[in-house]
Amino acid sequence: MTRRLLRAVFVLLWMPALAAAQAPVTYRLSFPEAEHRWMQVQVRFDELPPGPLELRMSRASPGRYAVHDFAKNVYDVQIAGTGGAPLTVIRATPHEWTVIGHSGRVEVSYRIFGDRIDGTYLAIDSTHAHINMPAALMWARGLEDRPAIVQLESPRGASWRVATQLLPGADALTYAAPNFSYLMDSPTEFSAFSLRTFTVGDAPGAPVFRLAVHHTGTDSELDGFAADVEKIVREARHVFGEYPAFEGNAYTFIADYLPWAAGDGMEHRNSTILTSGSSIRSNRLGLLDTVSHEFFHTWNVERIRPRALEPFDFNEANVSGELWLGEGFTSYYGPLVLLRAGVIQLSDFVSEIEGLINDVRLSPGRLVRSAEGMSRMAPLADGAGYVDRTNFAVTYLSYYTWGAAIGLGLDLTLRDRSNGRVTLDDYMRALWQRHGKPGGTRPGYVDTPYTMADLVAALAAVSGDAAFASDFFARYIQGSAVVDYERLLPRAGFVVRPAAPGQGWIGELRLQDAQGGARVTAAVPFGSPAYAAGLERDDVIVAIGGRDVSSAADMTRAVRERKPGDTVSVTFDRRGQRITGTARLATDPRVEISPVEQTGREPAADERRFRNGWLSSAARNAF
Repeated sequence: MTRRLLRAVFVLLWMPALAAAQAPVTYRLSFPEAEHRWMQVQVRFDELPPGPLELRMSRASPGRYAVHDFAKNVYDVQIAGTGGAPLTVIRATPHEWTVIGHSGRVEVSYRIFGDRIDGTYLAIDSTHAHINMPAALMWARGLEDRPAIVQLESPRGASWRVATQLLPGADALTYAAPNFSYLMDSPTEFSAFSLRTFTVGDAPGAPVFRLAVHHTGTDSELDGFAADVEKIVREARHVFGEYPAFEGNAYTFIADYLPWAAGDGMEHRNSTILTSGSSIRSNRLGLLDTVSHEFFHTWNVERIRPRALEPFDFNEANVSGELWLGEGFTSYYGPLVLLRAGVIQLSDFVSEIEGLINDVRLSPGRLVRSAEGMSRMAPLADGAGYVDRTNFAVTYLSYYTWGAAIGLGLDLTLRDRSNGRVTLDDYMRALWQRHGKPGGTRPGYVDTPYTMADLVAALAAVSGDAAFASDFFARYIQGSAVVDYERLLPRAGFVVRPAAPGQGWIGELRLQDAQGGARVTAAVPFGSPAYAAGLERDDVIVAIGGRDVSSAADMTRAVRERKPGDTVSVTFDRRGQRITGTARLATDPRVEISPVEQTGREPAADERRFRNGWLSSAARNAF
């Protein structure tokens, strides 16, 4: 067969709807003036049923939970019927076009502006087209089961190629999706990117992994980076025991590491978008951390999926109470996989978990919302920008952070209870077998998404103790308790001790130098000594304990020189008033974590076994 015919046969195999002669929705994307940051989109809808055609621009994007009104960048919309005759269009909302009086065919043409390189938006310039489909493509309500064809046209004089999880079509610039959901979940990079590929030959089907990178670095830098990506890909598989059945038997990492890009990572079913303003040379480990996180999503969220997100709603905010697991556990496994793969050192991992524990311990937000409640805050906190101020600094704790800390705590707890025989890996594998691996009857869908009750039941089955599972969820996920890391971490040969023993602590204040004192720049945590003294955001501290304060450093030093339990006066200026309050200093709740080797002794045999079982590689013999 010719290459062109092979591509066509491949599309038919993966697109039963197209094979059944249901007319596909056809998109043509071109770039007449890429330097001016806009793309021309032409869409054709054929064999339409009678009645109005309801066209939409998405208001949400897979992997994001907040509303994003992508229609704001659409302009010069032309809608015509058979023969090019203009059709009547009703605009009920900014993101809807209802087409009246068509005779079975509607052709739409519009321009769309895009100038943000990240995981959510569209970016066009003379070097590339970075396309997130919900931010770019108009679609029709009621046609979600139809396949789609996407044809790309290179700018004049450019030799661009395509990186995408879309399925190959009739030629190198034509791609296909079996349905609307898969189309919207398929980000695409169209540029002269650099490509690295590798195959995991010992996995069923020998899946192919592609790394398409648009960057300003060197080939040798990319070669080393690609080698580390392969280590991550091989190691992550061993958490679940296997790779998913990738549609097309391939997975694509799409990376834009450019000085003008925003930092982001966004998971998709068989691909991920990775963006950063830094380079491989300057930020290799930071970029690999995002790679590890997003690739873990291939199982967790993309296939092990909460019922609240399946199917994804492209019209409204998507709310889930389980993001502490979907995002948080993924944040725990991201650096753990890096360590197991030998990409980072033990000290890097210890620094990561120390930060997680301290962030959770310091946050007053967990006293007003549980991890489940914080997950439901995602539409309000996920990339949302506000003109008015919020008090999120004291009422919100990221479900990424809290969930990662819960993942760490559950992993250590399971290992502690079973002497290392039962682990969080076993729990994730059980969720995979029950909810992820069965897949869906349609490409891109999940037929057995989970509920909170399913998560509890899976933990009961894995641990062999239903009472333990119920109690863990009640205390740490639907309650505000913090896992006892001080008891658990020593089992792995780690020392947990106070970060600032004997030093006074007034609370976690964000301060900056101000004329005449130290300005408080964020909401003051309730329950802290500073809160009890009456301090709040925008106050300028001018004295503490009778000592003048002329800078943020003065304030910090004056507090640390005193002891927990000391009572001090705090004088501050607030909008023209001078106020004096009283603070009773507390003990800093932060901890430091270090391997016992740093205290001058070697780990005991049982400590070493526990640590090796937790942190050593399943893909190689090492630790």
